[in-house]
Amino acid sequence: MRVLLIGANGYLGRFVADRLLADPAVQLTALGRGDDADVRFDLASGSPGALTRFLDAVHPGVVINCAGATRGGARELTRHNTVAVATVCEALRRSGCGARLVQIGCGAEYGPSQPGSSTAEDAVPRPGGPYGVSKLAATELVLGSGLDAVVLRVFSPAGPGTPAGSPLGRLAEAMRRAMQSGDGELKLTGLGAQRDFIDVRDVARAVHAASLSAAQGVINIGSGRAVRLRDAAAVLARVAGYGGALHELDGPPGPLRPSIGHPRADSDHVMHATHAVHTAHTGQSAPVVYPYPDGCGSWQQADVRTARDRLGWRPRINLEESLGDIWMEAACRI
Repeated sequence: MRVLLIGANGYLGRFVADRLLADPAVQLTALGRGDDADVRFDLASGSPGALTRFLDAVHPGVVINCAGATRGGARELTRHNTVAVATVCEALRRSGCGARLVQIGCGAEYGPSQPGSSTAEDAVPRPGGPYGVSKLAATELVLGSGLDAVVLRVFSPAGPGTPAGSPLGRLAEAMRRAMQSGDGELKLTGLGAQRDFIDVRDVARAVHAASLSAAQGVINIGSGRAVRLRDAAAVLARVAGYGGALHELDGPPGPLRPSIGHPRADSDHVMHATHAVHTAHTGQSAPVVYPYPDGCGSWQQADVRTARDRLGWRPRINLEESLGDIWMEAACRI
């Protein structure tokens, strides 16, 4: 099976590439903007005609699109997440290769959910920010293209390679700084949100399964369980061996719980468009506020039954293992 992978050097794309290369039946070609891509092509500015000519020459059986942007203004997000997908769809319609398209979507397309609920694929999407809007527009383009296509809505990916600007990446960096400076106290804010974290290697397995399946439409990829960021911080401290005190400045009173339990929605405050991670040197520094612009409110949890039934896929890697890998990378910077 010849597979064209777009965005092979991105966070998700690297693990998808590793998964596909481990399959002896796959002949992989990587397309991207970097010099290390097999073929250099910028989806955001390249023409559908140029991509069509390449598709006709390579004749892939599957096209996987992991490319996109998670940061930037509305114009940049639209260019990389929506216009780029329009180019892929139009090129595939023009091409004679008849390739199947696997598009990587995201849980932010749904927007905020009712606390305690699991979001299924038939939920009405109401994205709360420009990133989710741009990804939802891409999904609608794929679904309306008439192609043999599936969109995998990935919730909150975690594990090795987690970007330093993500919530879990910021937690690990805050803990690294505290340990490096010998601080016996770590102050954190904005940890009331609950997210469905899924290991990036499990995401790669889902992409591989989707490329081999006949499933179409939208399929959620998540763990099926929401976890509080404050509970993730407690697990990260245990994994890191951080013996200092963890204090949440704007959360419920009392210390952070030592392990991840079943989430309870009634004790959480609503998460707005910003989160903060604050490392304090005993009152010497002011809180630093970081944007968390996923627009998903205080709660997200995926209903993953469709992935189980149509892809034969289930998550295998638990959050503690994912956090351990995040910490290993952060610890290398000490």
